[in-house]
Amino acid sequence: MPTPERSALALAALLASAGAAHFIAPKQFDAIVPRALPGSPRAWTAASGIAELALAAGLACPSTRRTSARAAAVFFAAVFPANVKMAYDWRDRPLPEKALASARLPLQIPLILWARHAGRGGR
Repeated sequence: MPTPERSALALAALLASAGAAHFIAPKQFDAIVPRALPGSPRAWTAASGIAELALAAGLACPSTRRTSARAAAVFFAAVFPANVKMAYDWRDRPLPEKALASARLPLQIPLILWARHAGRGGR
């Protein structure tokens, strides 16, 4: 198992990539924003992209790593409804796409555990 510091930096890289993707290709993220949320899907896409970039920065810095790791764990739990919506919306797509959407659902658990491990290396 990698050290908490390496784990935090790897998670920071993942979050930074995902955050940037929200601005590079926002339509795919707009499509999975639950309709029950107020405001426009694009606003939620931008907000979640900003959150991911902020979490990445916080994880990269040892002095904010522990707090950022906790926030990342909460964030991963908070975006779960979007993954549920995606799995539901993609239920009639071809099998590879349907499998991808369904695979995202249990992925949140290891992401939350990863964030918790990454926080052990902070101050």
